[in-house]
Amino acid sequence: MPSTRRPGYPTGPRGSGPARPAGSADEVISASKADPGPAAPGASAPSAGSGAPEPRGNVLAFPEPRAKRRRRVILGTLAALTVLVAAIIAAAVYSPWLAVHSVTVEGTRMLKPDQVKAALAPLQGKPLPQVSDEEVTRLLRPLVQVKAVSTQARPPSTLQVRITERVPVALVKQAATYQLVDVDGVQLSTTKTPDKVKLPVIDGGRGTLPKDLFHAITAVLGALPPDVLARLSDASAKSADAVSLKLVDGQTVVWGNAGERELKARVLAALLKVPADPKNPVAVYDVSVPRHPVTR
Repeated sequence: MPSTRRPGYPTGPRGSGPARPAGSADEVISASKADPGPAAPGASAPSAGSGAPEPRGNVLAFPEPRAKRRRRVILGTLAALTVLVAAIIAAAVYSPWLAVHSVTVEGTRMLKPDQVKAALAPLQGKPLPQVSDEEVTRLLRPLVQVKAVSTQARPPSTLQVRITERVPVALVKQAATYQLVDVDGVQLSTTKTPDKVKLPVIDGGRGTLPKDLFHAITAVLGALPPDVLARLSDASAKSADAVSLKLVDGQTVVWGNAGERELKARVLAALLKVPADPKNPVAVYDVSVPRHPVTR
C-alpha cells in the first residue's frame, strides 16, 4: 500500500514517526527550559539537581482585615482608658484636696452631736475615699448609745454620719439611781428622777433577776409601741413564761411568754384604745393567747 506523506514533514527513520521540522514549537519550548539564558551579574547559577525554586521577583502585600484593625484599635483604646481611670482613682484616694475637714451628725437624741464629732476627731485630714463605715463604728464604740452607723462622703471635705441609737425600754432600779436600759440590757444612762422618764421600772435589775428573766422582760418591752410603753409603770416576771406588766392607772397586763410578742403588742394597743366603761372598769388585760384576748 503506498505511503501517505503529509507535505512539508519529512519522514524519519522507520518506526520513529514523521520527522519534525527544525525550529518547531516543541524544540523552542525544550530549548527555553534547558537554557535559562545568561545569568545576572553577581548571581550564582543554581546547582544541578538542587531542586531549589527560582526566586520570585515580586511579593504581594495584602491589606490588614478591617475587623482585625478595628479590634486592635478598640483594645488599645480600652487599655488607655484603664490606665487613665486607675490614675484618677489613685489621685482621688490619696489627694489631700478630698481630706476630711468637717463632720455632720444626724439621728442623735440621747447623744449630742459634739460627742460624736469628738469621737471622730482622728479622721480629720484623712482622704474621704479611705474612710469606711467599719472605721467609724470602731471609733464610736465607746458611745454605748450608738447601735448602728452609716456614713456618706460629701466632697470635697465633709463626712456625713447618720446614727441609729439604742432605744431605752425600761428603768432598772439600782439603790438610789435608775439605769436606762435597752432591749439587750445595755445601760444607756442613769437618772435619779424616774418620774420624768416615761418608762416602766424593773425592780432589782440584773443584780436580782436571773438573766433569762431579765431578757424575757426587756424583749416584751421592746415589742411595745412608744405610746403603750409610756403608759406602763413597772414590769416583772415570775418565770420566762409568766411576764406581767402594770399600767400607771393600776391595771395589770398578763403577757405570758415572749412568743408572738408583735401580735400581742398590737392586740394590747387595740384593747387600750377601747373607751373605759365606768360601770365595768377593766382591771386585767390578758393577751397571753393573743388570738383570744380576755379582759376582766
